[in-house]
Amino acid sequence: MTRPRPDRALLAGATMTCLLATAGCAAAPRHASAPAGPVPAPTTAPAPPAETLTILLQQQLPNVEGKTFTSALITFPPGGRAGPHKHGNAFVYAFVLNGTFRSRLAGEDPRIYRQGENWTEPPGAHHLLTENISRTQPARLLVVFVTDTGAPLPTDDPPG
Repeated sequence: MTRPRPDRALLAGATMTCLLATAGCAAAPRHASAPAGPVPAPTTAPAPPAETLTILLQQQLPNVEGKTFTSALITFPPGGRAGPHKHGNAFVYAFVLNGTFRSRLAGEDPRIYRQGENWTEPPGAHHLLTENISRTQPARLLVVFVTDTGAPLPTDDPPG
């Protein structure tokens, strides 16, 4: 995606809303000198809603030097989607707690995952799509990351 996003550095126990779109802004108040007339409509479609990532547990693995285990709950609102991203050198496991997701890794066809189903992502995988396909119900994933200690969980694709 080409939407600006904040740094997604995460701390244990922190909750972070991952913004996938620039927040809408109200129009500035008009002054007497401002020209009258309608405000032009935006030329791009609104961005899909953002997902929310909540860290459940994050700790260094005592028997694997330099690696950290992180579990997280990721909630997608109706129609919510994550933009293309990578997880660096992390191994990722995702389990669908509720809802239905469309997911696609580079080099693979899109797949549908329903409640109780799961998938893995090998280190270096390019995740092109994660989307809650419901337009009326939220969906949730339990995601486990095994990362290099200190590495960010996701790294979004650069704009463009």
